[in-house]
Amino acid sequence: MSMNLQSRNPANGEVVWDGPISTPTEVDQAISNAHAYLPQWRSVELAERIKIVRSYAAHLTEHRTEVADLIRAEVGKLPWDAAGEVGASIAKAELSIKALQERRSLQVVEDDQAVLQRVTRYAPVGVALVLGPFNFPLHLPGGQIIPALLSGNTIVFKPSDQATAVGQWMMNAWRSVGLPDGAMQCVVGGVETATKAIDSSLINAVYLTGSLQAGRAIHRQLAGRPEVLLALELGGNNPVVVCEDAEPKKAASLVAFSAFISAGQRCTCARRALFVQGHQTEQQIDALIASTKQLRIGLASDQPVSQVGPLISADAANRLEQTYQRLLELGCQPIIPWRIDDRCRALVAPAIVNADGISDEARQALGEMEWFGPLLVIETVSTLEKAIQFAANTTYGLAASMLGGSLNDFEKFVEQVGAGVVNWNGPTTGAAGSLPFGGLGSSGNHRPAGFHAIDFCNDPVASLQRTEMPDLDPWSIAK
Repeated sequence: MSMNLQSRNPANGEVVWDGPISTPTEVDQAISNAHAYLPQWRSVELAERIKIVRSYAAHLTEHRTEVADLIRAEVGKLPWDAAGEVGASIAKAELSIKALQERRSLQVVEDDQAVLQRVTRYAPVGVALVLGPFNFPLHLPGGQIIPALLSGNTIVFKPSDQATAVGQWMMNAWRSVGLPDGAMQCVVGGVETATKAIDSSLINAVYLTGSLQAGRAIHRQLAGRPEVLLALELGGNNPVVVCEDAEPKKAASLVAFSAFISAGQRCTCARRALFVQGHQTEQQIDALIASTKQLRIGLASDQPVSQVGPLISADAANRLEQTYQRLLELGCQPIIPWRIDDRCRALVAPAIVNADGISDEARQALGEMEWFGPLLVIETVSTLEKAIQFAANTTYGLAASMLGGSLNDFEKFVEQVGAGVVNWNGPTTGAAGSLPFGGLGSSGNHRPAGFHAIDFCNDPVASLQRTEMPDLDPWSIAK
């Protein structure tokens, strides 16, 4: 008997999607369908696959308001944030086509006599299971689905159980632009559905965007199956270092943006801000506190337009409050204390705590923590070298940023901080679609997405091709 799944608007609790969870039989059937269609989809000319991807982008463009409203309703994004996600999803089509052409196209090298060709081709991996997140329910799975389809793979897509409506909308969009049914299947549910799908012997690749806990669970589940490609895009404990010469108001704005955009529900959001002790440190921190207190916290319908909206759910707010209490137990002191808006249990105001004076053991524990929400830890350190050392003191390695300093300082920062996305004089959340996007350490498994997502969607195949068999006996090497 099938059970039902609901997703609710975090702002008002209204049901946005209500439907049955995929049964084990339905999961098996979806994977079988994708597997059966694989040879046919692989044989489709690349030009035709590109045409379908471009049609999908055109469909998103035509219906951008509709899908943005759905994102806003299902996961609580503010209107400008939801619109930005749709824009990034549209841009992903051309970026993926360009990445395929630049990074994974047929390569032929001939010798001087044109007798021998050294050829590199790229074959699809097979059936790819895409496990989508709630925080970017359109953009992030799309960033894996588009290059995978272009490469000739078929897809089994499981959207986040908190963003199923957006996932179903995406499926309908692909169908409406002519993507064959067999090329992409959708299954619905939570962890049990994902576990069932991963266990299938017909799955050739698993792409996850999610937490370290989820990534480790899948890694363990795939133990002994090296033939299954695993691409993990996980969380971070992202630092921003504020140098002593950084202009206070500009630095404050960038730190607050890094920590609190999308209510802190981006994997690249800053979790720690390290201020290098100098003549402006007090002004920098005061400006950050003032900037944070001035942020407009509210719902999508509020006027003037809100800058920080709700978390995905009241449960997420409860987990974040537990993290806040844990930070206090480690010795952090509240600067902007924990507060929830009376109108909505999921609407958490940005909070800041100060880690000055905590023990080395507490700092180590802090570096191992992962949280998702508008909560920032700040600390003052004596030198830039120490700031970089503290910034790198984490098991994660997704994003980092340095504000102020010299180019030489930044080069040291890039080399020593141990992150996959490292910015200078910009927020930790700054990422370009034309660059790789992935983390080091516990933030991934060396499979960066972004422009490089195309790389984990196919396998290189090498050939030595001669126009005729050589006269030379190959065993002559043994003389």
